[in-house]
Amino acid sequence: MAAYEKRRAAAAPVPAGGSGLAEPGRAAPGGSELAEGSAADFLLRAGVTAMVREALLKVLEARPAEPVSFLAEYFERLVPAEAAAEPPGPPQRLARALWYVRLAHHSHRTAFDSNAGAAYEVLGCGGRRRAAGVDGRLYSELLRRICQRGAAPAEAAAALLRRVRCRDHEAVPFDVFRYGVLTCCVLLEFAAKADALFAVLGGGGSADTRLCQAVLRALEDALGAGHGPRPGRYLEAGSRLGPDGLALAMDRALQERKLGSSMSREEFLRKATALFIAKVKPVE
Repeated sequence: MAAYEKRRAAAAPVPAGGSGLAEPGRAAPGGSELAEGSAADFLLRAGVTAMVREALLKVLEARPAEPVSFLAEYFERLVPAEAAAEPPGPPQRLARALWYVRLAHHSHRTAFDSNAGAAYEVLGCGGRRRAAGVDGRLYSELLRRICQRGAAPAEAAAALLRRVRCRDHEAVPFDVFRYGVLTCCVLLEFAAKADALFAVLGGGGSADTRLCQAVLRALEDALGAGHGPRPGRYLEAGSRLGPDGLALAMDRALQERKLGSSMSREEFLRKATALFIAKVKPVE
């Protein structure tokens, strides 16, 4: 027993003088508060506190299905950009700006506006031979990349870009930038809703033309009756196409004694998105 106690005493760690460390379970007088203050000051000076706070806010704004993966991608994209001695080239800036505008849904207005501002700042960072600011070329390319993902037909995306694009050499103000980005995001959601509506009508690659035309007429009427700020108000059209209104329009169409032809999904989406684009105010 005496030998065991002697070995235990020999193995016990001895705090180094002046190290500020204390034995487990014992707090040095004033040492805990000093250590906590030093750690907080260090994180604040290094910018870690603000960075982590911003990352957590992005998670809360986006509410992704995989928060840990979201954070990993966030820091992976953030750190190289912060550490770079020279501003990244246009492809890298476009990729990062695209990532920013997809962080939060456009219905989360505050978060979306903040991310749009971050994307604008990323695209506008100038190198040694370039003044700061977003030009029409980068702005138009970003809009094109936004429209690439989604159910919107290529013709609809091209028609929308013609309405909201700027000349390559023009300086794009943030209000115009935000309007173009928001309009493209709304187009993608509008096309997705139209696609879901067609699935209800046909459930396959085609549907009865009478039904499709009746729904398109109801959709056009709903688009004309929307209220609120553009272009988000056009999504209200989906809520106006309630079950009763659709059922009535479809019933009237089916009461016609004409032999109905079929309309393809692609044609229905083209016509539905054309109704949306006709309501978009062109950039002057």
